[in-house]
Amino acid sequence: MTQAPAHLYIPSVGATAGIVVIGDEILSGKFAEENGAFLIAELRSLGVDLRRITVIPDDLDDIADTVVRYAGRFTHVFTSGGVGPTHDDVTMAGIARGFGTRVVQAPELEAKVRAYWGEKLAPANLRLAQVPDGAELVYGDAVWPVVAYRNVYILPGVPALFRRKFLEIRERFRSTPMAVGRVYAGGEEGVLAPHLDAVVAGFPGVKIGSYPRFEEKDFKVLLTVESAEVESVRAAVEELRRRLGDLVVKVTLPET
Repeated sequence: MTQAPAHLYIPSVGATAGIVVIGDEILSGKFAEENGAFLIAELRSLGVDLRRITVIPDDLDDIADTVVRYAGRFTHVFTSGGVGPTHDDVTMAGIARGFGTRVVQAPELEAKVRAYWGEKLAPANLRLAQVPDGAELVYGDAVWPVVAYRNVYILPGVPALFRRKFLEIRERFRSTPMAVGRVYAGGEEGVLAPHLDAVVAGFPGVKIGSYPRFEEKDFKVLLTVESAEVESVRAAVEELRRRLGDLVVKVTLPET
């Protein structure tokens, strides 16, 4: 097991991510899923392109298969849930199985667990010190680190703990932020579609989204224009403005 120095990160360009939410309680509807929504917003603000999010049960084979597939496809993988002291907390074992390693007791984590509970320590609490062999402990400012195995960051399912632990290490994941422009249009999507097709073809490095807004009075469709290159966004927005003419209600451009 290795330990990552505090605040050590290398800003990346074009970083991608996948989220694996683990828990029977989510799939059964006993609890609403909160961590995915939180992390979607955080990754967006960091400039990380979230490509996939999935919810799976507390099943060793499911965890092993899903996490390893995600680790091979995305720059970063974040898991949520299944890291407590009870029988259904099998995330560590599932990740270890997927990568062909074993679960070991991390001496550093065991010392922290023993110090925290003291004389009230229950034997099951020592499961909190178990990690896949070869994992690293990633520290922010807090006493408790995040366990990471390769590019997989293993986070708890309790929303308050999930948020706290991610925020401690969030700067590790900062990438190139996306520039965003918006065009508020008064026409229906069917009318806008030919113009959108033309702009998409003319600006292949720009992502354009079209979202009908039925509750708005001033416009009918919100068009978003996104790219890591600010000038490309501004140029694509201007082309949309030119093509749509009087259908444009309002435009917002990213700062240069």
